[in-house]
Amino acid sequence: MTTLEVNGRSYRWMREPLVVVCVDGCEYDYLTEAAASGAAPFLAELLRGAAFRGDCVVPSFTNPNNLSIVTGAPPAVHGICGNYFWDREADAEVMMNDPKYLRAGTILAAFSQAGAKVAVVTAKDKLRALLGHGMRGICFSSEKAAEATMAQNGIEDVLTLVGMPVPCVYSAELSEFVFAAGVKLLATRHPDLMYLSTTDYIQHKCAPGSTGANSFYAMMDRYLAQMDAMGAVIALTADHGMNAKTNADGTPNVIYLQDLIDTWIGKDRARVILPITDPYVAHHGALGSYATVYVGEDARGTVAERLTHVDGIELVLTNVQACQRFELPPDRIGDLVVVCTKHVVVGTNAARHDLSGLDAPLRSHGGVSEQTIPLLFNRKVDALPHRRLRNFDILDVALNHLLVRSEAAGGSH
Repeated sequence: MTTLEVNGRSYRWMREPLVVVCVDGCEYDYLTEAAASGAAPFLAELLRGAAFRGDCVVPSFTNPNNLSIVTGAPPAVHGICGNYFWDREADAEVMMNDPKYLRAGTILAAFSQAGAKVAVVTAKDKLRALLGHGMRGICFSSEKAAEATMAQNGIEDVLTLVGMPVPCVYSAELSEFVFAAGVKLLATRHPDLMYLSTTDYIQHKCAPGSTGANSFYAMMDRYLAQMDAMGAVIALTADHGMNAKTNADGTPNVIYLQDLIDTWIGKDRARVILPITDPYVAHHGALGSYATVYVGEDARGTVAERLTHVDGIELVLTNVQACQRFELPPDRIGDLVVVCTKHVVVGTNAARHDLSGLDAPLRSHGGVSEQTIPLLFNRKVDALPHRRLRNFDILDVALNHLLVRSEAAGGSH
């Protein structure tokens, strides 16, 4: 059997069509609550079978984790350590959407270059170029589905294929489009390997077990059941969890880090970067539970020491400490890394955050408190390594440690 090596790990060739699903913001409780309510019978079946709790990458944001999943490696290897960072060489704060920031090839690209039929569908277009880098095959986003061309995306006339209009970027339908497209691609294009990545719009608004959340997972459940019935191996994980980030009165529980540091050492002596920042901030106001701080050596010790005494801050780490603990690229991380407690977020200056788009109590992510994620499979698992799984082990498990249905007597679980 053909085996490919990517970023120091070996992967067996697909024996059945494989669909890897990254459910953005999927705290494990979303699955158990939806299953318990009766809204998600297929997910309930998966939870009774090969279901595991694992860890995501910290910072627990979208870009670092999606790229970890598709490279099978942490940010120290692939280089994507946030949605946003300060590019020291360019002396500019920039989005990390450009493939030029990627330092490792993806498993998707490797299989496509070896002759596999590979397809990628992502909700937001911000991930498309990174996920599709070096890949031959189909790669498009729900957000820009109407603009897909053969030359750019390996497919055209997507809206006709899927049978849905382009959804609003702030909607559950943006994720539903991903699943609907996955079913249609499986039926018509027969990919060997498909990667589906959703958006966490619902998770930012709705707690596990709520009507809105259960409705979302019921929708997802129907599409997953269809893919299962079509014979696909399904491997489901998440890029991060999600938690309420509010005070007792429901207002956002925010530490404005730049304002705080400016009062301690003066303005223009430190720069706070919020790696959660992306083009779609209406549902979280660019507030997450992780930040990096660039500050001169003369003031670094003072700032670090004072931050440790701020209520709501869980960790204050040096660049070296953070990169060792979270497997991050040192040249793309600030002098200090700040991680908040479970129900607290950090901002820069209060005046810079527009919270008018928050029409529900703030829910967000970024810290170690959002690190627990699910790994679910619709096949029996054979001889897993004796360690806590991470979300970027999903392709290793799916390709190297699952039994095909013919091997697993009695069905898929």
